Amino acid sequence: MLEQTQPCASLSLEKWLRRQERIHFPMVEMGLERCREVAGRLGLLEPGYQVVTVAGTNGKGSCVAMLESVLRSAGYTTGAYYSPHLLRYNERIRIHSREVSDAALCTAFQKIEAARGDIELTYFEFGTLAAFYLFREAAVQITVLEVGLGGRLDAVNLLDPDVALVTSIDLDHQRWLGADRESISREKAGIFRAGRPAVCSDPEPPEGLLRRASELGAPLSLPGKDYRLKNGGGAWDWYGPDAACYQELPHPDQRNSCQLQNVGGVLMALHLLRDCFPVREQDLRDGLSKVRFPGRFQVLPGPRCYILDVAHNRQAAQQLRRNLEALPRSGAQHFLVGMLADKDYVSVLEILAPLADSCHLVDLPAPRGASATRLAAALGDLDVSGLRTHCHPDVARGLGVLRRESRDGDRIVVCGSFLTVGEALNCLGAQESGW
Repeated sequence: MLEQTQPCASLSLEKWLRRQERIHFPMVEMGLERCREVAGRLGLLEPGYQVVTVAGTNGKGSCVAMLESVLRSAGYTTGAYYSPHLLRYNERIRIHSREVSDAALCTAFQKIEAARGDIELTYFEFGTLAAFYLFREAAVQITVLEVGLGGRLDAVNLLDPDVALVTSIDLDHQRWLGADRESISREKAGIFRAGRPAVCSDPEPPEGLLRRASELGAPLSLPGKDYRLKNGGGAWDWYGPDAACYQELPHPDQRNSCQLQNVGGVLMALHLLRDCFPVREQDLRDGLSKVRFPGRFQVLPGPRCYILDVAHNRQAAQQLRRNLEALPRSGAQHFLVGMLADKDYVSVLEILAPLADSCHLVDLPAPRGASATRLAAALGDLDVSGLRTHCHPDVARGLGVLRRESRDGDRIVVCGSFLTVGEALNCLGAQESGW
């Protein structure tokens, strides 16, 4: 139970979050029974809105952002749930394209606390239930929900999606999801529902995901089979079922090539929603033109160019490398990397180190954070002779050293974790994250 040193009604958002982090049991606790019981007590299991659920290894947040932006451009009242956040916890829950207020979150937490009794909830479960509660109170028409981990046993999966979207599938969270793509894909496919449409935008979907969709009788749309894209450089075309076609669409992010794969699945999901939520071509263009992707190959130009990317697994690091190699530069390239200890930091460092003129490694303060010296030891085991390596106690001091030692024309790449990128945004004064 929460400590009763202060009445719940008077808690600030910061104090609510501190208590959730400190008192509730493990940050990750797979299973839906506890959360389902509390959701049932609050009457949240039969929402009065339609649901799109997005799972996948990488690209989930980007897909949620595009769906939210297009549906809002079309005039629908929307809810969107993101995980995790970069600068403010409020980023996680958006209603009508606006972050919810501290007061709204505190009210939701108070309702959940009153309903849960002696049932323990994780930090993530508290936030997910708060999102469901606030979406109901706002009477939204449709919500887009980002799965936090896996799919089958994630708290988001309490609600049955009207359309399920799975993005890329690769290795991450192996401790909970399995050691290979097949095992992980079956967990992602846990968001599929019998007879309800699903999309997978991965160009090479594992057999386990295809088999699960077939077992459920969930009609699954795939790239190259049910829809296809034609990339014309500055613009692109999308071709789908029933002669659906959009041509000369704006690229959601010209610098980040993976967004084309993501937006292909987004358009397929919108096509499947068309009977209840029709979208005009102009709405689509407007929504894609407005959407922003903070922390996803986010470029902050200036005398020294900063690139911020939350890449924290093998696949994301490979994509970051491709993007960096495609972006011209005139000076040196420096990396600032901070990662969680349960991530495959060896693979990430191995992929990115060949691009670095110097590598600045930082401690992360989270309980799961890897120390800079641990990252440096891993880097030392790789064949990167001549690479200048530095360790720092935090992101701020690492950036301070880079400011002093880099030159105009250099590029500074900050990556490895949402925590690393979020702190860098704060240090760089980029208070508006782009949401």
